[in-house]
Amino acid sequence: MTRPRKISIGTRSSPLALFQAGHIKERIERLQPDLEVRLVKIKTTGDKITDVPLAKVGGKGLFVKEIEEALLDGRVDLAVHSMKDVPAVLPPGLHLAVIPEREDPRDALISRGVRFGELPQGSVVGTSSLRRQAQLRLLRPDLKIEPLRGNLDTRLRKLEGGAFAAIILAAAGLRRLGLTDRITEYLDPEVSLPAIGQGALGLECRRDDGPINELLAPLDHPDTHWCVKAERAFLTRLEGGCQVPIAGYARLENDRLTLEGLVASVSGDRVVREGLSGPVSEAESLGVRLAEELLTRGAGKILDEIYRGT
Repeated sequence: MTRPRKISIGTRSSPLALFQAGHIKERIERLQPDLEVRLVKIKTTGDKITDVPLAKVGGKGLFVKEIEEALLDGRVDLAVHSMKDVPAVLPPGLHLAVIPEREDPRDALISRGVRFGELPQGSVVGTSSLRRQAQLRLLRPDLKIEPLRGNLDTRLRKLEGGAFAAIILAAAGLRRLGLTDRITEYLDPEVSLPAIGQGALGLECRRDDGPINELLAPLDHPDTHWCVKAERAFLTRLEGGCQVPIAGYARLENDRLTLEGLVASVSGDRVVREGLSGPVSEAESLGVRLAEELLTRGAGKILDEIYRGT
């Protein structure tokens, strides 16, 4: 099989996305020092709409659609995504070839030194995620949750400007950009169950592109890949998009996978949460079984209400 001499990586243009794509670029270059690797910045729908909560924009793949179009028409050879942005169903002809080792999957609270449980009543907390909003409201109905959009730096500036008492972000992005000193508290999954694939990257490419698939294969982290497969199977069975209150997090120990899943109403007054364990070889079926368990316990009614806007 002929090895390519140059390849292009499609990526969003935010500082975090460029850091993540740059990290993969460096790993590929270490594998093949004679290969020319370039980054191609692509503006997505999610990047263009910054003044509206994502849940109101609608649709799936707000941060990946345009990049996938570039993959399909050959403008780029692979794409680097944050897995939590990737829809449950991919376009025909594309697949997630590789999932590298996961960063910290937890949510992180950033404040002026005050932990979540110590925030004064009525404090304004910023987050763009319905998943986070629902779980925070369940624990602290006294808090005022406000939408927060923009790049990581923009969100941190809004906190510093006094618009919020605290904001919630994915710990992985802060850690990748060397901003761990900004984290006031890591939120345990018991407090805020992470999004599907949170903390993991996905390398997407064309299924029939043998040289690219072969090139990327050494970057895969099997344990992370199994966990994300279970989480995404859970999401797929729920027919959930990226902007509904669905959470799922899998852990692997001694070839046994434990998956926790959650579906919540936007208000946080109803939460259906359960966990299952099984052999790692059954990761995807475990995700499906957990979704079906939640659906029978009321998750289907919650999701139907959200999709119908009632």
